[in-house]
Amino acid sequence: MQEQHLKKRKQNQDFKNIKKIKEEEIEQKFPLRASNLLGRIYSVSVALPGSIIENAQSAELKTYLAGQLARAFSIYKVDEIVIFNESGIPHNNKLENNNNINKKKNNNNGGIIKRKGGNNISSDSNVFLARILQYLETPQYLRKELFPVHQDLKYAGLLNPLDCPHHVRQDEKSRFREGVVTGKQLKNGEKGSLVDAGLTKNVIIEQSLKVGIRLTLDMGNYEIDGRYIKAEVVSPKIPKQNGLYWGYQIRIADSLSKVFTESPYPDGYDVTIGTSERGNIVDDAIDELPEFRHLLIVFGGLGGLEAAIDTDQDLKCNGEEADALFDLWINTCPNQGSRTIRTEEAVLITMATLRTAIDKKGCRE
Repeated sequence: MQEQHLKKRKQNQDFKNIKKIKEEEIEQKFPLRASNLLGRIYSVSVALPGSIIENAQSAELKTYLAGQLARAFSIYKVDEIVIFNESGIPHNNKLENNNNINKKKNNNNGGIIKRKGGNNISSDSNVFLARILQYLETPQYLRKELFPVHQDLKYAGLLNPLDCPHHVRQDEKSRFREGVVTGKQLKNGEKGSLVDAGLTKNVIIEQSLKVGIRLTLDMGNYEIDGRYIKAEVVSPKIPKQNGLYWGYQIRIADSLSKVFTESPYPDGYDVTIGTSERGNIVDDAIDELPEFRHLLIVFGGLGGLEAAIDTDQDLKCNGEEADALFDLWINTCPNQGSRTIRTEEAVLITMATLRTAIDKKGCRE
């Protein structure tokens, strides 16, 4: 009996060794480490109306639609998602925006937007979409700490994971990790904070920070052999500059005009692209894309971008003059076989069509 047990253990160990060798061979053939990737300083932002969620007939379908968008944004390395209100009607209840949803790394509720006096249900499609997108962007090991139970997230567990580089598994060694400050106390008068970074041991940082804050950590070449793992708090831009896609940030705009005027970048977006079935054919216009640092691509809802422009009182043009708002006004799917292209489909088509041009024209230094 003991011999059979030893034999089985040896077989399991041999299997693990073979698996490790194969993984190393694959990594040598298809290297995906940060050192082998080109870092970038340019950003890609996408703006779309939250009203597209209302086109789905049930909570399950609304959630699945948001999940489709999250996957598309991650695949094409979108840095910022702006969800705008295209109705022209202001919200009855003011949204409580803790520390601004843009600052996801320093938001103790994981970027969730709450309604004052609300009943834990988002009647607003913009808020619903923002919450699902933020939930999926957050690494799985941080969600329980950052997201309270909410009706909007009822079906989020059924969605496909984004599997981005910052969604690091527990047994995976990575220089950078996301973490959240815990309420655990340090012993022996030590200064700093303990952070849960999804490892078997807590990470210790020098700063004393508020519990619940989300952070990006530079782990260095760490070893799990002491009581804590030492790490340094860094900007979420650092992994990106090292060639890693580090997720997206979310912003809600009360109108289309505020997509532009409330840009998080000091000089705003230097290149803007509007999409419409009435735009210029992308094959003819793509060469006109100039070099950029901050690119914005805007999608319309059921009535197109023109409808959103018509309802925005702060814009000095109407829907027929929509092309005047953008550097490029393009149709990325000319001669379509269907009468309509849904926004989630347009996002995939457009990002796939522009991928090469974006990579070529985006500033890297």
